[in-house]
Amino acid sequence: MEQQSNIVSNMRAITISREYGSGGGEIAQRLAQRLGWQLVDHEIVVQVASELDVSEEEVEAHDEYSESVTARILSSLQLMQPAMFAISPVPSITNAEGYQEALNRVVQGALATGHVVIVGRGGQVLLHDHRDVLHARIIAPLEQRIVYVMRREGISRDEARTRVQVKDQDRQRYLQNVHRQRPDNIHLYDITLNTGVLSLDQAVDLIVLALQAKASRLAIPTEELGPGAGVARYSSRPGDLHLPASIDRQPDR
Repeated sequence: MEQQSNIVSNMRAITISREYGSGGGEIAQRLAQRLGWQLVDHEIVVQVASELDVSEEEVEAHDEYSESVTARILSSLQLMQPAMFAISPVPSITNAEGYQEALNRVVQGALATGHVVIVGRGGQVLLHDHRDVLHARIIAPLEQRIVYVMRREGISRDEARTRVQVKDQDRQRYLQNVHRQRPDNIHLYDITLNTGVLSLDQAVDLIVLALQAKASRLAIPTEELGPGAGVARYSSRPGDLHLPASIDRQPDR
């Protein structure tokens, strides 16, 4: 157990992307508690909103895709948790470019501090090239997500359905507009978990296992990674590829 803990300590962050109502936020919270890591989630935004005298409803309406309220919040994060966001001062935000620069600085600052679980904010794109970061995606069938939102938020089925659909659209629009990516691009993630099948605690268990596995391979050169690493050549040429007759074969030149 101690050896596994030492291996995991070489990892600096986990990003959690989630479909709304899949339990991704709850999983991130439990994961941070399990690992003893800092959670970088909407809860921090809410704390700053209180300092700025901004309602939580206003934050909910803008978080992850607006420039106005979220920009003001991000510019104050450093004041509230200077140890976490310690790279450099967040710049004054007056436009979309400034907002994205501030957001990137916040995420990079959290990464520099290390041992953080980052929920949303395009972390799977911003930190995609860091091998010491694990990227997880949490999904679930729509009807099950609607039930989750009904129970957690105490609203009707119709209200929950609308909320799920709007939040999903907002998050997709945000990632497309800012990063030219779709959140359901499977190549952005190391692991995708379906909470329609798995319990929230089982999802946490699997993310921890994936974290340990990725940490154990950090010392391997990048060019030696991949499904072909250490695999022997087939004993004979594969015979299961048959080109359709309609494909024109070019003569050998």
